[in-house]
Amino acid sequence: MARSKTKTIQKVELKYPSRYQVIILNDDYTPMDFVIKLLIEVFNKNINQAQEVTVAIHEKGKGIAGTFNMEVAEQKTSEVTLIARHHGHPLKAIMEEV
Repeated sequence: MARSKTKTIQKVELKYPSRYQVIILNDDYTPMDFVIKLLIEVFNKNINQAQEVTVAIHEKGKGIAGTFNMEVAEQKTSEVTLIARHHGHPLKAIMEEV
């Protein structure tokens, strides 16, 4: 009796977790100094990076504060809102999938 050989080929496809950009939106009330301070404290930007993002927010209406996995992006987005509201500013941050 002949034995047949059967090969099973399995493909494993790795999917990396989605990444999200935290985007800060411009408003006419929040001072630029506050946004710079927020970017330094929450997003660990240096002063030059924080100024560049703040200028982008001011000129283009929005600026990318950072790119993170979903949980970290959610946390940073809520931190921005919480800190801004605590200081009486209407600053808003949103998340967008990359």
